[in-house]
Order: sequence, then C-alpha cells, then structure tokens
Amino acid sequence: MNERVRSGDRAAFAEVFDQHARVVYAHAVRTTGDWALAEDVMSLTFLDAWRLRHKLTGEVRNVRAWLLGIATNVMRNTARAARRHRAAMSRLPPPEPLPDFADEVVGRIADERELRAAARALRRLKRGEREVFALVVWSGLGYAAAAEALGVPVGTVRSRLSRAREKLRRLVAEELAPDQPTTAEGQPTDSRADAPRATHRRSRG
Repeated sequence: MNERVRSGDRAAFAEVFDQHARVVYAHAVRTTGDWALAEDVMSLTFLDAWRLRHKLTGEVRNVRAWLLGIATNVMRNTARAARRHRAAMSRLPPPEPLPDFADEVVGRIADERELRAAARALRRLKRGEREVFALVVWSGLGYAAAAEALGVPVGTVRSRLSRAREKLRRLVAEELAPDQPTTAEGQPTDSRADAPRATHRRSRG
C-alpha cells in the first residue's frame, strides 16, 4: 500500500483515507475541543499527506501514526495562525455590541461541556505533554508509534505521558468546577453560615 500511495495511486490513497479519516478526526476533536475546526484539521492533514506521500517509504511501519504526526503539525500551525489572528484583532476598534443569545445555548449537551473543559485543560499542559497524551490516550497509539509520530524517543513518550496524566486529573476538575459566589474579601459565600445567628436572634425575640 505504501508503495502504491507513494507512486501517486489515488485509489490507494482513497483507501488510506477511508481507513484512517475517522481516527484523525477524533484526534483533532479531542485536542481542539471544536468539531468544525477538527474537520478543517482532518482535511488539511490528508492534503499534506498527499503532498508528502514521497515520504511514505517502507520504513513507515504505521500509517496511522504517520498521519497523526501530520495532524499534530497541522494543529501546531493552526494554533500559531490563531494567535496571530487574535493579535491582529486586538488592534482593531471594539465591535458593536451583539444581542444576547444565552437562551439558545442553554440546551447544550453535557458531553460538549466536558469535551471543551478537557480541551482547555489539555491546552494548559506543555506542548510535548499535550501531544503525547492526545496520541496515546485519545487516539490509541502505542508508545513506539507515538514516538515515531512525534520523532522522539520512547522513553520521552513515557515520561511526558506520566506527567500529563497527573496534571490533567487536577486541571479537568478545575475546569469543570462550578463558579461559587464570593464576598468582597474573596471568600466563598454560604447562606448556611448565617443560620445560627438568625435562629439566635429569633429565639431572643
């Protein structure tokens, strides 16, 4: 199959797409937390894969790892482009106020909230930890395949994954924690704290 793709066989490349497109898309969704962006990442990944097909030699033993490595680079470039865009937008005058569409998003499903929380937590990791976690845990690559995709030693994959797991347990919990009202001093408010005093005042009356 590698030889056919490398030679420019479009039918063979279509087979590769059919076999791996869902994996690439799922990897992008979990990493970005954005379904629409994930579709763009998937498209760009396979465009780059076709452009780089000359690199699909017999030494590439795991096509899925090769594709996920390309997808990882696409997301790196996408993130850099997004940062440049935000910087450019910050220099523009503020936009006109928009209507409040809060009611329209009240019905969002819980798994979308959790997905976005996980994606936010993932972005708080170091890039190397983030990429290893996404490839091994979410996309199911083995340590050797992930190392091949990222071009790092297997030992590096193991150590980064261990750190990523430990950090993510805490970060996801922080992202999902509901906001709690606070006093002016920054302390959480709790109406129950005033109950004994209120009861005491009533008993004296």
